[in-house]
Amino acid sequence: MFKKIGLVILSLFVLMGGINMADAKNNNDWDKVFQKSKKVDVKKVEFKNRYGITLVGDIYLSKDLKKGEKYPAIAISGPFGAVKEQSSGLYAQTLAEKGFITLAFDPSYTGESKGEPRNVASPDINTEDFSAAVDYLSSREDVNPNEIGILGICGFGGFALNAAGMDTRIKAVVPVTMYDMTRVSAFGYNDSIDENARYELKEKLNNQRTLDFKNGTYAKAVGLPEKLTGEEPQFVQDYFGYYKTKRGFHPRSINSNGAWNLTSSLSLINMPILQYSNEIKAPVLMIHGEKAHSRYFSEDAFKKLKGDNKELYIVKDANHVDLYDNLEKIPFDKIEEFFKKNLTE
Repeated sequence: MFKKIGLVILSLFVLMGGINMADAKNNNDWDKVFQKSKKVDVKKVEFKNRYGITLVGDIYLSKDLKKGEKYPAIAISGPFGAVKEQSSGLYAQTLAEKGFITLAFDPSYTGESKGEPRNVASPDINTEDFSAAVDYLSSREDVNPNEIGILGICGFGGFALNAAGMDTRIKAVVPVTMYDMTRVSAFGYNDSIDENARYELKEKLNNQRTLDFKNGTYAKAVGLPEKLTGEEPQFVQDYFGYYKTKRGFHPRSINSNGAWNLTSSLSLINMPILQYSNEIKAPVLMIHGEKAHSRYFSEDAFKKLKGDNKELYIVKDANHVDLYDNLEKIPFDKIEEFFKKNLTE
């Protein structure tokens, strides 16, 4: 099926990657797509990455934390094209309830984070964003700088794993429902795009660069449809069910309300991630859904990891999007156990 839809679906999801605003106004301007916890305080913070881009995140702090003590911390981002008010915030709040200091942040050029032009993806900068989050957490007086982990969802699962291959300060990493955005950009779903098709794609994208420069604007990739016909592949329908409905819609989310810059995929095609993932010494817990169309990304990435502190955990009957927000499917107890074992012992 994936080979037949080929470049059409690639253009949709290589760079594609619910809030109810009335309800938000009635809940003290709570702007997240998930219910606010009474056990956790949330505060907006800003910090810069090494490219000088200001990132914006939400710090989640359990109300049970004791002043003057230091705690383990986790930086969280993703999915690809989402914002911190969606899945990453849900993960951050839930793990904060379990005693971790957590930071859900918007990647460069997206959400409330800065950077121009908007809606740009970069394998280098998005990997750096995780290290910048570690920079920030390391500087906090309530964080033990030797007990910092990261968690990435969807495309940012791949960038999180990539960051762990570079940043030795990261003591544990959890990629959830992982995409390797550089692989899918260069080879398509299930590696269905060959060298000739890839060259044609690069020709198209580079011609678009010329037009973008002349026009002073940036053409957009194809985003999710505003309505479903019922003929879309199941995984497209799954994405729609999260991003385009009250379940997960957020106005700042690229996948809910926009599209990536089309030419962003050039860097994703040209600069593959996970080149040094075999050198990761930190513990890794990879989590994926049994029925996810993207499962092969985690399975293949896991094969490259070395050491006896790596695990691939498959969630029974879960699809790709279930691990965004389905509290009956997301194995939070497993994640808690993993981070407590590897950050605090």
